Amino acid sequence: MLGACVIDFGGNWDNHLPLIEFSYNNSYHASIGMAPFETLYGRKCHSPICWTEIGESQIIGPEIIKEMTDKIHQIRDNLLAARSRQKCYADKRRKPLEFQVDDIVLLKVSPWKGVVCFGKKGKLAPRYVGSFKILEQIGKVAYKLELPPELSNMHPTLHGQMVMVYRNGGGLEAGKVATDSYVCPIHKLISVYHGRVSDMIL
Repeated sequence: MLGACVIDFGGNWDNHLPLIEFSYNNSYHASIGMAPFETLYGRKCHSPICWTEIGESQIIGPEIIKEMTDKIHQIRDNLLAARSRQKCYADKRRKPLEFQVDDIVLLKVSPWKGVVCFGKKGKLAPRYVGSFKILEQIGKVAYKLELPPELSNMHPTLHGQMVMVYRNGGGLEAGKVATDSYVCPIHKLISVYHGRVSDMIL
């Protein structure tokens, strides 16, 4: 189907993908006995001829294709504008992750690791443990922490997103963490490449 459309539309065939999708979703499929649109929504799709305002002349032929294409382009522009606004709002609230050596930070614990390592889940699972001192910065986003013996199975090099600035009373003290050395996952550092930390769980 796409091959035929490429031949018909030439170099700008990708501009017609929404119309191709529309035609495909509203075509009869023998395997399901109806159109995919009707299967999904439980009713037949209104023909684009019904989209015109009351009192306007009926649009047929290439004119209806042009109207549909214009509407699709308008929707695309609106989506791009909405995404740009959302990105702008997110960028205003996002702060760069920058820590210094000897800073005191908390270590973030994912829900799964909280269950495995600390035996708690849900609202009772600790979100952060610590506090820990940063011993070294590795690359731009990775940091090496001074971990206590209770967390010896965890690799000390972590991504900056896994730590947060320590504020008094903001986390669970490492000395109070009862870990299971038999089930707590062992992290092995693989590489720090282009600002990303790769590790695996043994």
